[in-house]
Amino acid sequence: MQPFQRLPIESLSNPPGDTSLKRGANQTATRVENGLVARDNLMTKSDSSLRVLLWDLDGTLVRGQRYGVFKDYTVPVLTRVFGTAGSLGGMMVSGMTDLQIVEEALRGEGISREQIMARKDELLSCYIGEMKRATGNGAHLVEAMPGGREVLQRVSEHPRYVSALLTGNIEPAAYLKLEISGLAEFFQLPGAFGDSSFDRRDLPAIAAQRINEHLGASLTPEQFIVIGDTPNDIACARHFGARVLAVASGRMHSAEELRVHEPDALLEDLLDVELVMRTLERI
Repeated sequence: MQPFQRLPIESLSNPPGDTSLKRGANQTATRVENGLVARDNLMTKSDSSLRVLLWDLDGTLVRGQRYGVFKDYTVPVLTRVFGTAGSLGGMMVSGMTDLQIVEEALRGEGISREQIMARKDELLSCYIGEMKRATGNGAHLVEAMPGGREVLQRVSEHPRYVSALLTGNIEPAAYLKLEISGLAEFFQLPGAFGDSSFDRRDLPAIAAQRINEHLGASLTPEQFIVIGDTPNDIACARHFGARVLAVASGRMHSAEELRVHEPDALLEDLLDVELVMRTLERI
């Protein structure tokens, strides 16, 4: 199996240096350096015992200094690439993919999905450039959510779980946030991102296909658990057939609001690591 080559922050196309899997002599260790998962071990146990945790990012694992700060650098990007930011300034975008946000913002300006896709590479390049500038000069501060690192550490040590990203962020932006917040080491499997689709409901199937190909496995939808803080996280899990753990740690949706959408489980936050682990075990 070739190791997953994560899209680098510095480039939108070139893979980073090759990181080979390190396997023990007995081929039985589930975790190896940097959180990489060895296919050989996964195939020595029943596929049904494995659970893939598909983590949302903003509001679940990381947070910015204030809600909507991304508009500070996204508005100039859209203006530069398309000549207008459309309705972005007044939009509520929680749980949307970045491509969906762009489409919704520019629809009233008569800019179509096809026109957006035609300039997608330019859009993504400008976006990550502006984001790196904003995070580099302190205009956009990103930090791990309380309890996030501790939970990721615990699940990385558990033989039943592996983690991957399922986020509305474009891929290089997602990994930039992970690196800034100190969580990058826990994500070595491929995932699905905001530049993968205009519809968040597509993302779990995209992530599952990439992960199955990477592991040489045939994991079923029921073996995936989406973890997120918005109704859209719940909806995308249901659309795919995955289980879902809702976490009311974001700024936009209370536990009561999330409960209406009937997740498999609901937590206020990730602060109680033991409670998180018991909850994952039940769903």
